[in-house]
Amino acid sequence: MNRDELLQQITALDFYIIDLHLYLNTHPNDGQALELYNASVRKVKELREEYTQRFGMLLANNTESRQPWQWIDDPWPWQRAFNFNLGEDMG
Repeated sequence: MNRDELLQQITALDFYIIDLHLYLNTHPNDGQALELYNASVRKVKELREEYTQRFGMLLANNTESRQPWQWIDDPWPWQRAFNFNLGEDMG
C-alpha cells in the first residue's frame, strides 16, 4: 500500500470511528456497534503505526520521533500534493 492509499484508509476509519462514537452515545447497549468501534480503533492504530514506520510522523503529539526530529520533514501529511482527491469539481 502506498502513502496515499494508507492515508485514505486512516481517514476513512477515523470518520467511521467518529460515526460509531456518535451512534454509541445514543445506543450504549448495542454490543455489535461497540465491537465494530473497538475493532476499528485497533485497526486505525495499526495503520498509523505502519504509516509512522514507513513514512514518518503522522501526528506530532502521540508519536515518538527518530533522530533527528522528524516532524518537520517534507511533505507533511496534509499537504495538498499528498492528499487524495476529495472531488475538486464540487462547487
